[in-house]
Amino acid sequence: MADITEVDYIWKNGEMIPWAEATTHVLSHSLHYGSGVFEGIRCYQNPETKKSYVFRLRDHMERLHRSCKISLIDLPYSVDELCDATIELIRKNKLPSCYIRPIVYRGYGVMGVDPTGAPTDVAIAVWPWDTYLGDGALDNGVAVGVSSWRQRTNNSIPPAVKATASYMNSILAKLEAKEHGYVEAIMLNEAGLVCEGTGENLFVVRDGILSTPPLSDGLLEGITRDTVLCLADDLEIPAIEESLTRSDLYIADEVFMTGSAAELTPIGSVDGRVVGKPGEITRLLQDRFFAVCYGNIEEYSEWLTEI
Repeated sequence: MADITEVDYIWKNGEMIPWAEATTHVLSHSLHYGSGVFEGIRCYQNPETKKSYVFRLRDHMERLHRSCKISLIDLPYSVDELCDATIELIRKNKLPSCYIRPIVYRGYGVMGVDPTGAPTDVAIAVWPWDTYLGDGALDNGVAVGVSSWRQRTNNSIPPAVKATASYMNSILAKLEAKEHGYVEAIMLNEAGLVCEGTGENLFVVRDGILSTPPLSDGLLEGITRDTVLCLADDLEIPAIEESLTRSDLYIADEVFMTGSAAELTPIGSVDGRVVGKPGEITRLLQDRFFAVCYGNIEEYSEWLTEI
């Protein structure tokens, strides 16, 4: 994991403020009780045209609004306002490509589990960020392990909410995976079915068919996941949503993870069972994905916001 590279400005509560001044009080409600929601988004620069595009910006901001609605957090900015703020922030920081982190959280004012009366703070940060799972991950794949920690159920913290509180579970699984020598963890749900990584959705390929767990198995409704399903359909790759067991991971011909940070990262082994080098379908989808992100395929232009 790379450290954050500081830039000049962060957008907070409607204003551009210097990076070092983007602070919050130590008694902010969300710091103590995890009552925040966020998004992860990427901006890509086409290496040939030098044009920069934010990938599926509006879809991310709409999901942020849905997370707030489920969490009963009043978000005082519209989707359009958040999109405009993101574009302005990237331009002001003069970033050709970057990672984008919008966050909505309950600020300073009350203490206790009941958040009533706590103000809502909204911030957007951007910074340069390279490969999420390490150098060479996109080309060579990563080793993962099935975690002893289970992912939440539909009636605990709702999987449809990209909540800060949910990621305590991910942190525990991530640290366990590192202790065992793996790059990333895969979590099962309480029924023992494959759910997701610590911050990624999962796909497997077997006998030419692409499979991914259904949303009903407790996973986040990933935007990159949706992208891959759309690309598979356009490329006439058979794709289905079905519940998977850990054995399905062991005997798969190909396995990969998807997410805004992880992008489309192949998995080389699961619990020491070798999957192998990134396969044909993984490579095909990966190449298509980045071609779309760089603005090289006109039919997907509606997914791109030019900076």
